[in-house]
Order: sequence, then structure tokens, then C-alpha cells
Amino acid sequence: MFAVVAAAGFLVYRGVGPLPDPEGCTAEVGDVVVELSTEQAENAALIAAIGVRRGLPARAVSIALATAYQESKIVNVSHGDRDSLGLFQQRPSMGWGTEKQISNPYYSINTFYDELVKVDGYDQMRITEAAQEVQRSGFPEAYEDHAEDARALASALTGYSPGGRFSCVVRAPLDEPDAEREGRSGLTPRASAVRRDVEKAFGPQSLGGFAPGGVKDGHMEGSAHYDGRAVDIFVRPVNEANNRRGWAVAQYLVAHAERLDVHHVIFDDRIWTAGLRSEQGWRDYDPGDGPGDRAVLEHRDHVHVDVVEGE
Repeated sequence: MFAVVAAAGFLVYRGVGPLPDPEGCTAEVGDVVVELSTEQAENAALIAAIGVRRGLPARAVSIALATAYQESKIVNVSHGDRDSLGLFQQRPSMGWGTEKQISNPYYSINTFYDELVKVDGYDQMRITEAAQEVQRSGFPEAYEDHAEDARALASALTGYSPGGRFSCVVRAPLDEPDAEREGRSGLTPRASAVRRDVEKAFGPQSLGGFAPGGVKDGHMEGSAHYDGRAVDIFVRPVNEANNRRGWAVAQYLVAHAERLDVHHVIFDDRIWTAGLRSEQGWRDYDPGDGPGDRAVLEHRDHVHVDVVEGE
């Protein structure tokens, strides 16, 4: 027997007994549980990442997510009312940009935030009022229907609710072989793609765990770093603000794990693994009793991400 949950316009079937859980993502903050498809989660995580990159408060991300829920169900649609399209149903005829620009999530998200920050006191308004100041919708109260879910998602995806409040069930990693490591970085193409993607979303980062010609030492035996499959994103020093930033990056990587062929994400003494173990969400991480700084061993000062190896 299945439990059926309606979520943001989708029917989500939650596996029971021996049947595997369906692919998709969940945010749990307090009593609020938000279910998303993988596509919705990727877009929601990008909305949050760009908000973090711009130094905006979580309230701005909540407003953007509630707006995207109402306008497109957080899906980058190619159609809408008249010439509306994209995550926020922005219209070329109303000066939001060209069809090509609006169809690019990075452009449409940044353009939404550009207009939101012009609204005086937006962070003190009801979510629906702030969204309406930007959108000028014919249904100004509709955004409030999504306010609770948007707040929970924003809290999880910006790291204000740390500890793995957002997780995804992702299919088993592919077994197609990766190409040779790149000489300049020592990373495989998949790992290099993850590196570029994180910096595209969050801006320049302090990165490590790779080197030209490959890493030779400094990591646990069998580490993916030695194969060029892993990147560390540093969030130093260890403090509350950097912990939030680390969780924002970690949850973004989980949301995009299927697209980026991510195998593991480790941060703040917690680990997430793709495939069947992804059904367990974030788990306690045991670094063992090896020598070294516990903050480093427990990954409290950096997010570790590695990609699938293939055969």
C-alpha cells in the first residue's frame, strides 16, 4: 500500500515496506514537511544559492520561492499567460528581458531579486505583499498560499535550519566511466563540473583537495581525492555564519546530485550518499580515530563532495 501526498502540483508516492522510496526531495523544518520533485528541488536550491551569493536575508529567498511556487510550481516552464515564461512567469513585453534571457534560471532569479531589493521594507512585509510589489499579479493574495512551505524551504536551503533538514532520494549512481583527469586541476571531468557549478551558483569559493597531477597524500586511505573525484569547499573559520554557508552549499549539492553525478556530500559531521542509502537522508559521519584536527576530520570547516567513479 502507498501513501499519496499532494505537493506543489505533483503527486508524490512514498514507498512503504520493501518498495524503494521514489526519487525526489524533502525539507523538514519544525512541523512543516515540503515534498519536491528533483526538478523543483534543483530550481529551489538555485534560488537559495543565488540569494546567499548576493548576501540577501533568508526572507528574500522565502519571497522568491513563494513567488516561483505560485507562478510556475518552481519549474522553468516555456509557456504561460500571454508571453509569460520561466520560473517567475516574467514577460518580455513588460521589459523583463528576451525570451532567451528569461528562460535562463540564473538570469530570471537575479532579475527577480534585482526588483525585490528595490522594494522599501520588503523584508518586513507579508510574503504575498512583497511578491506582489514585484510581480503585479491579478491575484495578489495567491502568494500567501505558499508562504509556509517557502519559509521552511528557505530556512533549510540557506542553512538557517542546519543538520540536514533537506535531503533527496537519488537513483543509483551511473556506472559509465569518467574521462581522464585534467592535467591542470588533477580532477576528473565530473568533479571539475561540480567545481564550476558550485562557483557559478555561489560565486568564487575557497577550494582544495585537488592539485595538478593529482593529490598524493593528506587524506584517508581510499579517499576519492586520490582519484581526482573529490573537491573540498572550505568555510573557515568554524563559526555560526560559516556553518550556515556550508549547509547552504551542502544542500545545494544534494539537490543537484543526480544532474552532477554526485556520490557523497559530507559536512558538519554528517554524510549523504546517493543510491539506496539516499533514502536514509543525512547520517552521522564517523571519521574514525585518525590523527589531526577534529574540525577537519569531522568536516566542520569544509564541505566534501565526490562524484561517481564508474567502471
